[in-house]
Amino acid sequence: MTDRKRAKVAAQPPDLSVFLSLGFRPLYICGCAWALISIAIWIFTPALIPAPFFAVAWHAHEMLWGFIATIAVGFLLTASATWTGFNPMKGLPLACVALFWLGARLAYLIGGEAAFMAGLVLESLFFGYSAVCLLKVMLKGKSRRNYGIPFLVLGLGASNVLFLLATLKGDYLLVIDRFNTGMLFMAVLTILIARRVIPFFAGRMVPGLDIPMLAGSGRVQLVVGSLAILAGLSGLNMVMAAALAVVGLIGLYQLWCWKPLAVLHKPMLWILYLGYLGLALGLLAAAVHLAGWGGYFLARDAAHVHIIGMGGFAVLIIGMVTRTALGHTGRPLALDGSMLASYWFMVLAVLLRLAALMPTSFAGSLLHAAAAAWMVSLGLYLYRYIPILIRPRADAVPKPVVPSARTATPQR
Repeated sequence: MTDRKRAKVAAQPPDLSVFLSLGFRPLYICGCAWALISIAIWIFTPALIPAPFFAVAWHAHEMLWGFIATIAVGFLLTASATWTGFNPMKGLPLACVALFWLGARLAYLIGGEAAFMAGLVLESLFFGYSAVCLLKVMLKGKSRRNYGIPFLVLGLGASNVLFLLATLKGDYLLVIDRFNTGMLFMAVLTILIARRVIPFFAGRMVPGLDIPMLAGSGRVQLVVGSLAILAGLSGLNMVMAAALAVVGLIGLYQLWCWKPLAVLHKPMLWILYLGYLGLALGLLAAAVHLAGWGGYFLARDAAHVHIIGMGGFAVLIIGMVTRTALGHTGRPLALDGSMLASYWFMVLAVLLRLAALMPTSFAGSLLHAAAAAWMVSLGLYLYRYIPILIRPRADAVPKPVVPSARTATPQR
């Protein structure tokens, strides 16, 4: 496509049918916007968080299920169309799913038990219907190696219900336990996705780079990660710690096999490698924490949670939502200055947040600085990508402009 045709597409107005054509379009915007807004609420106006949520529970819930899991669902609803040849959700069903998600966010902020339960139902519909649609296209397209993905999404939804019911009881320890279960479901799903797409992306973007897919070690990760989830649900902490350590060590081995030094000149790749490193290190930190060997820093739940959640999930997300959004809208896989800056601001947010966990007099200032860097990173993404996500693909044929009756030139 010529530059002139690309310019015509870029100049076209937003198109609702295009916006609702694939899951990543509305859900990337929803997830990233909410990640920015919810952190602003949590750090600067926590008084807005109503009962039955208590502040830490709301923050944990909105980060894991409101942001991270939402981006994952948006990615899967898009990638599954490529894997199977069938689009699992578009048009009115996709609009309904996005509204389920939005309704849950509003319900939790309204407060009160009735609104809370309404949020639980709406969010369950979001995860449940998404899982059903994913399963339908996996079966229809006979994508056997992806049959487990819909059940992991369903597991995310089930862990969400368990977390919310624990919150309703006001049982803090049970809330933390349910959160860890949900985070493990998300970690296993993320590893499953990242282990496939990172080598594929790297091989496409770096000419001559030949890296293995490591399917065998990936299957071991999936089995052992599932064992960690079962051990956690059964209260077998040492078994869970051992399983997490194995998954994390396999992740480090995979990362080395992917030749990380060869991608340092490609920001869209090194950000994904860095996120996978954060996820692997976070799982190892969780294993050390469970085993009681963490010392002061890793003895706190917040340490491994933020290494996994920010250093792993969030860093991977900022890389994925940029790369996949460009690829699925027919645009060149190239970053401008604002998006490269968003990567660095996300890395800065991770470092500042981890530093804020240390017992210093600067902890509060570091926390606020981490929140600011996080918000700038996601704000840059939204500024750059909302115009892309609401318009047609760059390689689409521009729609002809139909003159109205008023503007049409009368023929003589």
